[in-house]
Amino acid sequence: MPSENLPFRMKITLPGAHRPIPVGKLLCIGRNYAKHAEEMGSDVPDVPMVFLKPASAIIRSGETVVLPPQSQNVHHEVEMVAVIGKEGKNIDPGAALEYVAAYAVGLDMTARDLQSAAKERRHPWSVAKGFDTFAPLGPLTPADQVGDPQNLEIRLRVNGEERQRASTDHMIFSVADLVAYCSRIFTLAPGDLLYTGTPDGVGPVEGGDVLDATLTGCAPLHVRVERAA
Repeated sequence: MPSENLPFRMKITLPGAHRPIPVGKLLCIGRNYAKHAEEMGSDVPDVPMVFLKPASAIIRSGETVVLPPQSQNVHHEVEMVAVIGKEGKNIDPGAALEYVAAYAVGLDMTARDLQSAAKERRHPWSVAKGFDTFAPLGPLTPADQVGDPQNLEIRLRVNGEERQRASTDHMIFSVADLVAYCSRIFTLAPGDLLYTGTPDGVGPVEGGDVLDATLTGCAPLHVRVERAA
């Protein structure tokens, strides 16, 4: 089960830093791979589709995703996560990657049934996306050790079976574009996390499942799934 010490779990240590800092905003991007938009029956967006998750949704590798009683259809979505390392506003796309301190592989868990109901009512997705444990985050790897963020392979296995696999060069909006776009709306700050969207292959998870996510150059993410008691 996830740690009960929520304030501690919601801190990260940036590369080169001597002490952890609180996690800030979780900026998440929807429909950033064309094939995923297609499998969801959605149009490819003309501008980034941004939604937020609370920092309390974060768990670390080795912890447990808890399926809430409110949902019977929770899906996995593997994503590259860019970690903001310095404050910025109205950032130029050409300089945007200078604001990324690290990368990690993450999961955007989604209560798909609740999301579908919200869409039908034209309501926000916050409930479907924001449950505790719904933002697993792998270990951070310094950006200069990862290289080009648009040339990485991202994969997810569930119980050893490959479910998602793609290259980040298939992203509709690059990391630099996303950082620049988000900075025109929100002041970015150290500790903000940018979940950059999922490729196709999303699907349901059940209690007892084991999820293993990888991103080229980054440490893997391993979580288990349990149904809430």
